Amino acid sequence: MGGSWRKRARCSINTANLLESIAKENPPDKAEQAMTAMFRRGFTAALLLSALAACSGHPALPTGRWQGVYEDGNLIVAARLEIDKNGHVRVSAPNAIGDFAGMSDNDRARFRAGLVSRLANSWAVVGNVPLDFDGKAFRKPGGVAPQLEWDANAHRMTMIYYSGNRASVRVPLQAVEDFDS
Repeated sequence: MGGSWRKRARCSINTANLLESIAKENPPDKAEQAMTAMFRRGFTAALLLSALAACSGHPALPTGRWQGVYEDGNLIVAARLEIDKNGHVRVSAPNAIGDFAGMSDNDRARFRAGLVSRLANSWAVVGNVPLDFDGKAFRKPGGVAPQLEWDANAHRMTMIYYSGNRASVRVPLQAVEDFDS
């Protein structure tokens, strides 16, 4: 939006230069009135564009509940996310880092179920997290790294799990009416 405003401002300045050259042929009072009227219109247009830019800068916030589980040989993450109509975001993602590849399928399933159970039991005390939303990514205020990614076309939410000693992991979340207990 800022680029188009600048182009219009340059156009107004060029028009002002044109009016100055016309003023040489016209009495000074008429040229001065024309320039004043033009600058007034330009100022009003710039003010209107600024107001429109301020109002249109808020993308539609997705609302609802999402949950999901991510698992690889060394990491299990169980995640829940809730965004209410007022933009309050609650997210929790208990996780475990270990050698899960060496576990039997049954042991790994029990371990995963334990994480999901801890998540369900602790959800009542999970507080709001302040996040900024740009239409695609949720970030901590002033932050760079995305915490959540929203694909509006596919209605898909993804949580990004960060661990200090490994690459970030994208945890796909599914929309749900109510969370699993």
